[in-house]
Amino acid sequence: MARSNKIVVPDAKQSLDSFKMEVANSLNVNLKQGYNGDISAKEAGSIGGNMGKRMITYAEQHERQHDEVNYSP
Repeated sequence: MARSNKIVVPDAKQSLDSFKMEVANSLNVNLKQGYNGDISAKEAGSIGGNMGKRMITYAEQHERQHDEVNYSP
């Protein structure tokens, strides 16, 4: 099955780009706007992997908060 990088929520592109730059900066990877073919596969993977970890952490925290608010014994 072919995968697609189609943007599902077009308004989120700018936010994701900013998030990617934030993660790259925290990892000391010199990421710039546009083409980044000069970074290694390891650096690119680090950025993507850390983005995923942070998104999962964010979702888990908000899920817990949601569960605590809606909990009724």
